[in-house]
Amino acid sequence: MQKVWKSWQKVWNKSTSARGTLSGQRELTEAFHAMKLRPFNLKSVTLQLYNHILTENSYDMILFFTTPANTVIAVQAESRPSENDVKALCWLFGDAKVESADHLTGWFVGPRREMITPWSTNAVEITQNMNLGGISRIEEYFPVADADADHDPMLQRMYDGLDQDIFTVDIKPAPIQHINDLESYNEEEGLALSPAEIDYLHHVEQQLGRKLTDSEVFGFAQINSEHCRHKIFGGTFIIDGEERPSSLFALIKKTTSENPHQIISAYKDNVAFAQGPIVEQFAPKDHATSDYFVIKDIESVISLKAETHNFPTTVEPFNGASTGTGGEIRDRMGGGVGSWPIAGTAVYMTAYPRLDGGREWEKAMPARKWLYQTPEQILIKASNGASDFGNKFGQPLITGSVLTFEHEENGEKYGYDKVIMLAGGVGYGTKRDCLKGTPAKGNKIVVVGGDNYRIGLGGGSVSSVDTGRYSSGIELNAVQRANPEMQKRANNLVRALCEEDVNPVVSIHDHGSAGHVNCLSELVEDCGGQIDMTKLPIGDKTLSAKEIIANESQERMGLLIQEEHLDHVRRIAERERAPMYVVGETTGDAHFSFVQEDGVRPFDLDVAQMFGHSPKTVMVDETVERRYKNATYDVTHLQEYLANVLQLEAVACKDWLTNKVDRSITGKVARQQTQGEIQLPLSDCGVVALDYRGHAGIATALGHAPQAGLASPEAGSILSVSEALTNIVWAPLAEGLDSVSLSANWMWPCRSQKGEDARLYAAVQALSDYCCALRINVPTGKDSLSMSQQYPDGEKIISPGTVIVSAGGEVSDVRKVVSPVVVNHNRTTLYHIDFSFDTFHLGGSAFAQSLGYVGSDVPTVKNPDYFRDAFNAVQELVKRGLILSGHDISAGGLITCLLEMCFANTEGGLEINLDHFKEDDLVKLLFAENPGIVIQVSDKNKHEVKKLLDEAGVGYVKLGKPTEERHILVTKADATYQFGIDYLRDVWYSTSYLLDTKQSMNGCAGKRFENYKKQPLEFNFSPDFEGSFTQLGINPDRRTPSGIRAAIIREKGTNGEREMAYALYLAGFDVKDVMMTDLVSGRETLDDINMIVFCGGFSNSDVLGSAKGWAGAFLYNEKAKSALDRFYARPDTLSLGVCNGCQLMIELNLVTPELEKKAHMLHNDSHKFESAYLGVTVPMNRSVMFGSLSGERLGIWVAHGEGKFSLPYPEECYNVVLKYSYDEYPGNPNGSDYNVAGICSQDGRHLAMMPHLERAFYPWQCAYYPEKHRQDDVTPWMEAFVNARRWIESQKAN
Repeated sequence: MQKVWKSWQKVWNKSTSARGTLSGQRELTEAFHAMKLRPFNLKSVTLQLYNHILTENSYDMILFFTTPANTVIAVQAESRPSENDVKALCWLFGDAKVESADHLTGWFVGPRREMITPWSTNAVEITQNMNLGGISRIEEYFPVADADADHDPMLQRMYDGLDQDIFTVDIKPAPIQHINDLESYNEEEGLALSPAEIDYLHHVEQQLGRKLTDSEVFGFAQINSEHCRHKIFGGTFIIDGEERPSSLFALIKKTTSENPHQIISAYKDNVAFAQGPIVEQFAPKDHATSDYFVIKDIESVISLKAETHNFPTTVEPFNGASTGTGGEIRDRMGGGVGSWPIAGTAVYMTAYPRLDGGREWEKAMPARKWLYQTPEQILIKASNGASDFGNKFGQPLITGSVLTFEHEENGEKYGYDKVIMLAGGVGYGTKRDCLKGTPAKGNKIVVVGGDNYRIGLGGGSVSSVDTGRYSSGIELNAVQRANPEMQKRANNLVRALCEEDVNPVVSIHDHGSAGHVNCLSELVEDCGGQIDMTKLPIGDKTLSAKEIIANESQERMGLLIQEEHLDHVRRIAERERAPMYVVGETTGDAHFSFVQEDGVRPFDLDVAQMFGHSPKTVMVDETVERRYKNATYDVTHLQEYLANVLQLEAVACKDWLTNKVDRSITGKVARQQTQGEIQLPLSDCGVVALDYRGHAGIATALGHAPQAGLASPEAGSILSVSEALTNIVWAPLAEGLDSVSLSANWMWPCRSQKGEDARLYAAVQALSDYCCALRINVPTGKDSLSMSQQYPDGEKIISPGTVIVSAGGEVSDVRKVVSPVVVNHNRTTLYHIDFSFDTFHLGGSAFAQSLGYVGSDVPTVKNPDYFRDAFNAVQELVKRGLILSGHDISAGGLITCLLEMCFANTEGGLEINLDHFKEDDLVKLLFAENPGIVIQVSDKNKHEVKKLLDEAGVGYVKLGKPTEERHILVTKADATYQFGIDYLRDVWYSTSYLLDTKQSMNGCAGKRFENYKKQPLEFNFSPDFEGSFTQLGINPDRRTPSGIRAAIIREKGTNGEREMAYALYLAGFDVKDVMMTDLVSGRETLDDINMIVFCGGFSNSDVLGSAKGWAGAFLYNEKAKSALDRFYARPDTLSLGVCNGCQLMIELNLVTPELEKKAHMLHNDSHKFESAYLGVTVPMNRSVMFGSLSGERLGIWVAHGEGKFSLPYPEECYNVVLKYSYDEYPGNPNGSDYNVAGICSQDGRHLAMMPHLERAFYPWQCAYYPEKHRQDDVTPWMEAFVNARRWIESQKAN
């Protein structure tokens, strides 16, 4: 009988028609006969087995649905869904049709079967929230013509038909292995263990009296990898036969020991914390249920962090950059016992993308046969990934940088073939929470976040060696997947715990490299702990113990919780739909283990054994002097040189990056990239407010100079620090330069060639000395020291040794940040202020690069004390409001600086005279990148400015004045050179256009290139608008209830709720925080609420269509549906839906229920996320909120991917209350019918709009605002909220 059973199982697994149909009995019977299994009554056996399967529901079946877009959605279910469930799925999939066949023919592209996608995870959760049970996986497949169709092999595979085995992975959980040959296992698994570490592990074996398990060896390798433990930075350097007195870590730490300033925590956490100001915390009083927002003062700390994700981004750019961004955000979430990320930064460095067939400077080296992706693909996909994560998580990206580089000289080849992807950012927390607690026996070990999958195995090890060293299978296996919406849920829990009066967290740590084994062991520290593996959520039942323990599935956090608070924490987690698992507890015995259900321990080591005592890393190298030819040039080719420089990715317009990343989310962004009336990315300083009062904030900026670093590692470090500082100088820092802290991220090709390790030491030494001289600290950073790529033919390309410096500091007043856009007033003067105290040099410049040179004549900063004096003098000018505009001089030199100051205007130019400089070489004057700035001051203030600079001992040179002509005239001696601003702006923009064509559909890149300069922002205020709190009758200091109640409603994935809640609060509402779980459970009824607002974000990550899953939670949960129906049946209610909330209102047909045909929200015409501050017009309209704004033209933020209003009737059938001011893209960012941006119900009470008025109610939130109104308290958008409150008050009065 056992033989029959096994054979039957084999047939059953192969049979397709048997599943879900009784006709399958016959096929099974025939199959048994074919195998000559005759001892039994086969029909009887088959029927019994088949009926048993049906009864027990122990089989899975896959249903196929064909969508209107002709894609196929495959649904794996425990049993065939009921007819009602199938109807619900058809609705969910956009009126899809269920296929009767159990297999489909044709060619399809879909996800790799072994990798459950985040899309699937969200889709399955949507079905669960709709009360559709038994569904375990949902994936989407796209029909293609044939097997040769284009697809991404990193993420997808080709399917020849779709059948019942598309999710089948022929893998059984591997048994625990005891490793007999550590040396062979090390190489086979790509663990990158050194001989000394292998010797250490043999010693541990002797201590234990047994062989180590695969889990222990694998985990040890990840925990102790260079990527995780930074052994080189802590090692000994012997250079030219002489041992250096300090480690690299000691050099960096010296900066903080000598200049601690406001630093509270450095080098002992994943972030650094500095003392911050007293700010307002705006949060619900009780996070375990729906409750009202209250304000309280907190003593803040400011966090700074930057992370690199170079190897994963090289291999799989989208997920590599996405998880890099997610990991860096989790670092800031996990600071102390919890803190809040607030804004991000990004840097991308690749080899040349060879756009448009390649430019002249890109021909210096031949294109390689790229290992995984081309540089162009990496630039697009990596920036898509980082942007997507931030957009969905809800973190604005407010500054960044791009560099492309290749160079061959002296028989050496350099290029960013192994790319650099840096994700950085700033955040804040409470001083109460900024230090971790001490684990004690009995603390509960909690994991919050997603399931375990076979994802991200060995990333720490593989990231520690040259890319290409191991097989592509090992390298691809190390790449993670990203689910930002899941991470947002985990963040909501952490946010809640930090905002409550008592924070029950003892310690917190992010899941990153090495997964549970690293996170949880670091969490328990020396206290030790035991993990019950049956409590860990398993998304893939084929995982081995090793894979469960060490996988790097993202968006998870580990927490130590005091047991008495566990139930309260669980209630918050359930409310936020944040999966929470109590997986173990601390033991107090300094031992750490994972225990299976059968009692076997695949990992069972003392904490001391885990972290190893292998010999200290010793780096032996010698100094190698490398000289690079200096650029040769002819001034008669000046225009050609400038055009080439402006097209370098490092110098050129970054609109292709900024137009797809949210730069307004949180409502706290005071300065981001785009500036001026035509909104071009020109600002290198990002600023966010710490609360909604708009005073105290944080500034951040970046700097790097790897080209100069090739010629002189010392100069490279100094220039990187200097660039970060000349970028951040435009924000009024609380204590000037003393407010600044730096993160130094080192990407270096250690051990790749003679002299590189010596160069690294020299670079770190120089940065340490320079920062000490400037009296600033470097309390955090990261290193990635395997920056080279190896090709199958043996060729090795070395990435230039690079340090990327991120600066951060407290801002005293976010409203005083200086813009780089020149003010077109002729009674003003521009001045050059040099920070370098050096003569002009072209080495390491963009100019030299464009000609194929590096050059050894690199600039530096000769006098750090002078730099400090200059910085603080400019700071004083900023704080006094004496600078009208200002811009740093960096990539592209002085001429690029001046052009960029003019680009965002539609009129005017500059007349510049360079005769006051001692340098006679015009090319050096225009293109040298010596640290410095240009400022514009009013003539009425120039004497005060000069006096302040003179007293500080800071030199300056008068450059010239604005002119009405649209050009820059440069005079030097007897020669005058004319540079056409509009022409050169298009040259500068052209690189962005070329990259944009790779990411924007339907010709939108071309339309953007044509129209960007034709769509300036225009404002038309009501004549009686004063912009004051007093005029609108609101009190920003209010902390008591008003009695007028509103509620913000959010779903998992909503990320714009806080700014909306505050806008309502400022307008005079008492604001309740309502989560969908409150409505589904019946805890919240909305019966005492007069206004509800559906907030923006990415509910369910926009899976299955924007707001579709959110709508399903209302339609398929009776209590939530009843609460909503009662609310809309009342005559005294208002509602507003913004962005994702707008999509929800349209999906639920809450705005135009009287019309037979429903409106729809479709994907933007560009088929990408659109982020912009653009112009809108309020037409004459009948609406409570916008009626008084009729006729106004204003600026507002948009940030959406599915914002196109598809309106089936003529415009006059709708109560249109908001329109985009321009018909053409990008002024109309999505292609909406009739340029509609918002519509309202016919009675004016229920409004749905895509733009974010809640992120533009203060002038400082606006990316551009009329000069005469910049000192106003509020913008007209606040009037809309006040109108709502007054209407409700009038209803109550009646």
